[in-house]
Amino acid sequence: MTTPRLELPGSLARVAAGPRTLEIDARWLMAYSAGLGETAPEYFDTLRPDGILAHPMFPVCYEWQLALDLRAASALRDEIAVRGVHATHDLRIHRPVRVGDRLATRARVTRVEQRRPGAYVVARHETVDAAGEPVTTTDYGSLYLGVACPTDSSPTPLPLSPDGREQGEGLPRGEGTEPAPIWSAVLPVAATLAHVYTECARIWNPIHTDRAVARAAGLPAIILHGTATLALAVSQVLRREPRGPVAPVRRVVCRFGAMVEMPSVITVEGLGATETAEGRWVAFRVLTAEGRAAVRDGRVLVDD
Repeated sequence: MTTPRLELPGSLARVAAGPRTLEIDARWLMAYSAGLGETAPEYFDTLRPDGILAHPMFPVCYEWQLALDLRAASALRDEIAVRGVHATHDLRIHRPVRVGDRLATRARVTRVEQRRPGAYVVARHETVDAAGEPVTTTDYGSLYLGVACPTDSSPTPLPLSPDGREQGEGLPRGEGTEPAPIWSAVLPVAATLAHVYTECARIWNPIHTDRAVARAAGLPAIILHGTATLALAVSQVLRREPRGPVAPVRRVVCRFGAMVEMPSVITVEGLGATETAEGRWVAFRVLTAEGRAAVRDGRVLVDD
């Protein structure tokens, strides 16, 4: 008997969602930073003259619901949805998120293409403030393993970045293999980290917290959120910046690889910095306990 072919719905290429409006309060910002193990007072001191800081990766919190909205709007079947893994991330921060912000986010699918492991889908999340001014733009890439692209739709791919370039295009990269690390940090990943991150970020995906769901999806066990792994790495980059968490981050780009199981350890490695007209690009990667790349081609743009 032939196994039915898994294919993305043809409607996915034309799906959009939003806007969804959310108010950002101090409790949410502090919880997200605490879930990452941050201790810098800039993330928690509500008496700070400039207010508490939002961690650079906080935008994933208010973008999550739009990802679910896109899934619902496209009628994505559960048997396909569970095959989706976070493959790429490209975040642009136009201005920092602040306590009291009333942010509206829209999302739309900008790219659907076949790749060897499966269907690659990119959704753009665009967030503006109450005045309509841009706050963040994120291109979130997912890979649906073993799933084919729709045969009844061939959309013209839109640029992955607001400036019209492919994701990662124009970023400084090393020649050939990545250089030896300039610094490294070994971080413990507690057995409960995904549960803590889920609640603090308000991101609910049961493959990160429910063993039965993870096994049903073909995973060996629950895994840490890719955005959590990325956020931990960004924190390590900022701890080595002269201004620490106050350093203005303008962009975070990476590709995801190996899964991070729990409990385990990860190693964040700094691969050097490149000065450009945009600012300083700091390169990094994250390795699993087995030495596999959980995050590769990582870059953080810091505006000096």
